Amino acid sequence: MDDARRRLAGGWVLVEDDRIEALGTGAPPPGRVDRRLDARGKVVLPGLVNTHHHLPQTLTRNVPRVQEAPLFRWLVELYEVWRGASEQSVDVAARVGLGELLLTGCTTSTDHLYLFPRGQERLVDVEIAAARDLGIRFHPTRGSMSRGHSQGGLPPDDVVQDEDAILADSRRLIREHHDARPRAMTRIALAPCSPFSVTDDLMRRTADLAREHGVRLHTHLAETKDEEAYCLAQYGVRPVEYVRRLGWLGPDVWMAHAVHLSPEEVALFGSTRTSVAHCPSSNFRLGSGVAPVRALVEAGAAVGLGVDGSASNDSSNMLAEARQALLAHRIGSDPSRWLTAEEVLWMATRGGAACLGRDDIGSLEPGKAADLVLIDTRRLSYAGASSDLLAALVFTPFPAPADTVIVNGRIVVDSGELVGVDVPALVARADALSEDMLRRASAATGNDYFRRS
Repeated sequence: MDDARRRLAGGWVLVEDDRIEALGTGAPPPGRVDRRLDARGKVVLPGLVNTHHHLPQTLTRNVPRVQEAPLFRWLVELYEVWRGASEQSVDVAARVGLGELLLTGCTTSTDHLYLFPRGQERLVDVEIAAARDLGIRFHPTRGSMSRGHSQGGLPPDDVVQDEDAILADSRRLIREHHDARPRAMTRIALAPCSPFSVTDDLMRRTADLAREHGVRLHTHLAETKDEEAYCLAQYGVRPVEYVRRLGWLGPDVWMAHAVHLSPEEVALFGSTRTSVAHCPSSNFRLGSGVAPVRALVEAGAAVGLGVDGSASNDSSNMLAEARQALLAHRIGSDPSRWLTAEEVLWMATRGGAACLGRDDIGSLEPGKAADLVLIDTRRLSYAGASSDLLAALVFTPFPAPADTVIVNGRIVVDSGELVGVDVPALVARADALSEDMLRRASAATGNDYFRRS
């Protein structure tokens, strides 16, 4: 995924410490090598980049009560469950979600954590610690909600925060965790949740704070028609015009979803170099629609892929998300406008890197971070696909886990297994915490979250 999108048959990659030293074909250069990885029969890719997630939702997958709910009802119902989040549940959920991502070839992920129950204000720190243990490159965003139901917002009043407290914690996270150096493992971004859960003032103050410290901005935008109707009723304009007036378009901003854009708004994203996290699985799951990705790319906007939260995707599988993106843009469209497998992989690598403002990840090139994925193609699911093995990784209906994943020069997945993780024990902890959260929400609301509504 360099600019020429080269495919090196019979190639090799030389890694030194945390970076790629060289790559090529034929015999590798002579010299001392501490460890060799035999990649015969395998495809070697740059690590995939996930541009949108809500890791705590990993404990609330396919909740029966909201399996057929569109976004607004889905949110209102699940706020009641998520208000029971704790440091323990967020830690376990982060390990599950980030572990899934690693197993499917993702080496860099962001997360959008925006709900902080009373007394649980340091949940982003918990996620950062989990990411460091697993060895994944991490871009957590300090999310926020400040407009509760009594102010015309969607969330209950008791799950929103004071705006001064939000900004103070944002400063703290930048000070304690943001690393602007090349090949950094942790970078912070700021992310008010959505037009229906924050105030204009918080949006402006957050943008000022982010630009003062040189960190990026993120939010949900134009995800559903309900959001569009909300913005027209509350602000008198569509979502894109709302954020434009607040200074929220530009090369330091990436938006999640961007499904309902007019041609003029697509052009505005391109001219301002505003990036988009495309989340097709979540958009299908909630019936939200399909983002105009081909038009955005042609307009000059960077587009990456996002698995979104596991309560609206039910998985953290980057290769599956790539396949969903491939298929999403074929229904009812001119075949000449379809996305190709190579274009989807570009979004999953270079496009994602651009969303996160990184020029040191997303491709296999000398000097870039040593983030590599090895996938064995000698599996039944790839039999008969030898004519284009790169495309097979996207077209195959059920992508197999990666065999080896290297992040920053460190092997974190070996022989298809997470290094140093007791997976059965982690699953048992996740199941117990999930059931406890659903039981408590059922008791508090009188709604049975174990039954379909």
